[in-house]
Parts: sequence; C-alpha cells; structure tokens
Amino acid sequence: MQGTELVEIVDLAHDGRGVARLNGKAVFVAGALPGEQARIRRVKQRKRLDEAVLVELVSTAPTRVVPHCPHFGRCGGCALQHMDPQAQLAAKSRELQQQLERIGHVRPTTLLPPLAGPLYGYRRRARLGVRVLPRSGRAIVGFRERTTPLLTDVRDCAVLAAPVGPLCEALGELVGLLSIGDSIPQIEVAIGEHATVLVLRILAQPTEADAVRLQAFSVQHGVQFWLQREGPASAVPIEGAVPVLDYTLPEFDVRLEFSPLDFVQVNADLNQRMVAEAIRLLAPAPGDRVLDLFCGLGNFTLPLARRAVDVLGVEGDAGLVARGRHNAALNGLGNARFALANLFGPLGGEPWARERFQRVLLDPPRAGAVEALPLIAASGASRVVYISCHPASLARDAGLLVNEHGFTLSAAGVMDMFPHTAHVESIALFERPA
Repeated sequence: MQGTELVEIVDLAHDGRGVARLNGKAVFVAGALPGEQARIRRVKQRKRLDEAVLVELVSTAPTRVVPHCPHFGRCGGCALQHMDPQAQLAAKSRELQQQLERIGHVRPTTLLPPLAGPLYGYRRRARLGVRVLPRSGRAIVGFRERTTPLLTDVRDCAVLAAPVGPLCEALGELVGLLSIGDSIPQIEVAIGEHATVLVLRILAQPTEADAVRLQAFSVQHGVQFWLQREGPASAVPIEGAVPVLDYTLPEFDVRLEFSPLDFVQVNADLNQRMVAEAIRLLAPAPGDRVLDLFCGLGNFTLPLARRAVDVLGVEGDAGLVARGRHNAALNGLGNARFALANLFGPLGGEPWARERFQRVLLDPPRAGAVEALPLIAASGASRVVYISCHPASLARDAGLLVNEHGFTLSAAGVMDMFPHTAHVESIALFERPA
C-alpha cells in the first residue's frame, strides 16, 4: 500500500472524477474537484493513468457544495452532487467543446446557452437492482455502488421522480416478503403523467399470496406491477386494467403514449425544453418536408408535424414504429409518416432514401449516425439538427458533416438531461447553402 501524496486537481474526467497529474501521468481521484489541493492514495496503477482515493482535502474549490443526498459518494446513481449545478453545466460545456475540437476538428460558430431543468425528482425511467438480505428478511432496491458491483442501500432516491423516489425502502420490504424475492434481480421504472408502472424482472412465477401483496402495494402507493419473465415482449401487467402511460408536449398540443419498456427521454421537463429548442433551431417552414432519423415513438416527429407539411420518422425498432403510428393517429396528424429501417446499415435501397427533404433531425444512440451521414448530405436539406447523448460520437459525425459534406457547424450546446451525473447530452445545428 503506497503512502499519501499531495496533488493539485486540474481537471474533471469524463466520469466525474477529479484529475491530477503526477510525473506527467493522469491520476483519477473520486470526490475531488478542479481547483482543489488534495492528499490522495493511489490504489490502481495502469499504463496510461492511475486511480486514487481521496484521503484529505487540503483546500476546497469554490464550486464545492454539500451533497443533497446522504447516499452520495457510495451510490453510483450520481457522480457530481458535490459540485455546484452551474459549475456542472460549465464542465459539460467544456467537454463538448473539447471533443468537437479534438475529434472532429470543428468549432461551433455560436455556443448555445445550456438547457437545464429540475435538479431532483427528474428521472421518469430507471433500472433498479434488487438484492435480498438473508439475515434481515428485506431487500435492497437501488442503483449499484460507484466502486463495487454491490447495490446501495437507498431508502429514498432524490433523483427518481414521484411516486417512486420515496418508495425504495418500501419496495425492499415488499420484495423481502415475496416468496420469489430471490428471483427478482431488477425493477424497471416507467412514470407517465397519469400512471406509474414497475416492471419486475422475474426468474420464477409468483404465488397467489405474492399477487395479493403486490396488489395491496399497488393500491396503497398508486403504482402498477408488470412481470417480465423473458425479453421485453414478455412483460405483462400482473392483473387488472392496463394503465395508459403517456406524456404531453403542451407547446405543440401533442400527447404521446408509451409502454413501460419503450425508450423515452428520462427527464420529462428537460425533454419539453429540448423539443422546443430543436424545432426552433431547425426552423421548418410550413411547406417544408422533414426527415426525422432514430425517431423512436415520435418525440420529435409529431411536434414537427405541427410545423411542416410532411414529416417522415425512421426507426430501427418495429415496436417503436408501431407506437409512432399510433401516436400520430392519436393526435390526428396525417402528415406524420413512419418507416422501419436499420439505420446502422446501407440505406440506399430504402424507398424513402430517394426523397428530398428541406430539414433533417436525428437523435441517435451512443454509437452516433455515421452510416446515415451520406444520406443526410444527399437529401438536399439545408438545416440539420443533431441530438446527441455522447459527445465523442457527435464530434466524429460533426467532423464528417463539415469536412466531407459541406456543412457549417452553426451552433452547439449542452442539455442537462441527467443533473448530478457526468452524462453529457447536447444539441448541434448544421447549415449549408440550399
């Protein structure tokens, strides 16, 4: 075991740890912030970087605040509660700019002000781990610890939306009473504006007594349980009427329904702001035709259909395409079309790939959208808005759009979809002459 070393924290790593440098080598220090002097102990040495634990803060940064949650530091659900929220946004903005310059060799003409929403109670989707404690007869329900595969014993999660956030301890007690408690490894949380569903991943079938306990909990706390024995398609409500999970985008008079295991943006408030900002930047004219790639269940497609003459949403998940069509009909939007396609493969043979569009919006997963970029360039679109959940893939794709396809990176900025985490969500506008 090495002794302690005194270091200056000079940066913030991609995962929220502080970064020091010793003899030219980066050292990641959990719990430390840029501008602080700390005494550390190195616990892992690797070829390119070392990892250390914080032994003592010799001086603190003005950006340091008292964490809101008593579980912070142990629970892996948050990484930055000890950092002022405005400083978090500034750090995420710096990371976006650095990635764009280092990977894509591009700079935005305009840096957009960060989009932010509520700091707590914002997560309407989550996957919680479950572990029964043999001696106590109850279970732990929560996120994994930051440094181990164990679960954090969370009694009340500050970032989960109501009604689930305060229910972690009660859920643990419930699972401990079930005969199949040891056969429930996880719980999927899905919170709509009018209903909440908890999907229990089960490895054994519940007994009648289990069903009675689950139903009593449902009535008491206003949630409904679903059971998932195998893949996502196997999830079914345990009993009773199926609740409608939905959310609205009031600015566009749109309501979207979703199933408990569908992808929806985690932060409902921020999602409303993001959709509005994306459409403001895309600026579709009433006569424009718009292509929405990686469209999901229509989160952007349907609001865009309120502004443009025709919108085509393309998605690789057949269930989400069906949900998108249902939501278009629900909102009376006959000008919103949906198509199923593998957006990570060749697209030239798709019938819609030969259509012309004035605007393109895309919201790809972490891998980015490199396969779709030639199609975007050939579509005739003069404006493209790119929503990204991974700045490195955005930076790569931005470099290709600018340096190979003749676009200009007109604007870019971060959106705080996951406050108190190191996750960086961003939005970028690309333009080129018509």
